Amino acid sequence: MSQLSPEARDRVYAECAHAISEAGPERESLFLARLALLLFEQLGDEARCRAALADALHELPLPSLSA
Repeated sequence: MSQLSPEARDRVYAECAHAISEAGPERESLFLARLALLLFEQLGDEARCRAALADALHELPLPSLSA
């Protein structure tokens, strides 16, 4: 499995954050669920998709204004 370079990761993160902002608070969850599904389809491996979901939930921090 290939990984993004740190620079590519930063670019994709910034574009993702912009897209979430563009979706707006009322559509944020729907956007993220749709994005995840599209990426899962690209991955094409149910076990890896489920592992990614578990990894994303593991030690998920609470939102913080100080962060």
